[in-house]
Amino acid sequence: MSAATYTFKAVDAAGTPEKGEISGISREAVTAELGETQTAFGTKGLYEPIHGSAPDIAGQGKANPMAMILSLAMLLRHSFGREADAARVETAVAQALADGVKGADLGGAAGTSAIGDAVLARL
Repeated sequence: MSAATYTFKAVDAAGTPEKGEISGISREAVTAELGETQTAFGTKGLYEPIHGSAPDIAGQGKANPMAMILSLAMLLRHSFGREADAARVETAVAQALADGVKGADLGGAAGTSAIGDAVLARL
């Protein structure tokens, strides 16, 4: 086993960029967590869809942005305390789906821009 140093970049509770290092044995698992930072409205956090970045279709206009748009609703609700705005975003996505706006992943033919435009039109 050899020693290794892992460098990471993060931000502190005030949003100040920080750089840190974790030293350890390269065969050991390295874990880290962002922790919970409370804002006046709730928890400061990261919001992203779980499905990954889909590099195989990057730049082709095939990705369905609805999960990312719904991540915005989570940010509005949990970090900014803007429940009404979060609900508007969720409703716009639900309406677009109900109106048949779907990407290939959901059996439709709409591309990334068309889906985004459809959700925006329903806001």
